[in-house]
Amino acid sequence: MEINFNGKRALVTGAGQGIGRETTKRLADCGAQVIALSRTREHLDSLAAETQGIEVICVDLADWEKTRNALKSIGHIDLLVNNAAIALLEPFIDIKPENIDRSFDVNVKAVVNVSQMIARGMIERKTGGSIVNVSSQASQAALQDHAVYCATKGALDMMSKVMALELGPNKIRVNCVNPTVVMTAMGKIGWSKPEKANPMLNKIPLGRFADVHEVVDVILFLLSDKASMITGTTVPIDGGFLAC
Repeated sequence: MEINFNGKRALVTGAGQGIGRETTKRLADCGAQVIALSRTREHLDSLAAETQGIEVICVDLADWEKTRNALKSIGHIDLLVNNAAIALLEPFIDIKPENIDRSFDVNVKAVVNVSQMIARGMIERKTGGSIVNVSSQASQAALQDHAVYCATKGALDMMSKVMALELGPNKIRVNCVNPTVVMTAMGKIGWSKPEKANPMLNKIPLGRFADVHEVVDVILFLLSDKASMITGTTVPIDGGFLAC
């Protein structure tokens, strides 16, 4: 299925590494003019060197006002991928309040902030658009030491449904993708030990973790006109994990 984003402008958050980085590159390959946002300048510089024609914004999404200032002159956006997230893992009994605040600031509040700014522009121009929020299987399945992370992703799923409900009349579609463990560079490091990986793999009918392109493929589909009647969904990319 050929997807073409010629003439479209896209914003990807958390674009420095992993899913966000590959999404940025694939959007550019499909003809979009892409703005890549990350809090790490080094990652943005290397991405810009690899991907011709992209723009970059360096800002910490946890800072509401700095984010607004960074985006106020961004121009029109047709496609938004809210990918940025953090995972501060600790046992429930040891959860620290500052980790709750930081996790919700990045994983939930930042999505509200960025999406408000982009959606207002879409509404004013009456052009519609598409938003994809990168959630997780952790929104629907309890995982050891992931209490706060699971809570943020559960909040993101439901917030995305309400966004779809309220923004739909303005022809703005909002969907989530919900991957299992993804074999990014960090994923390979974090899940390389069999004693950690095997219990999770045993719960995945397909018997493996996701490759980055398998998540990006779904993101691009949901952004595209091929998914023009799809909104308010949470799409598992988990090899059947949530089916069990």
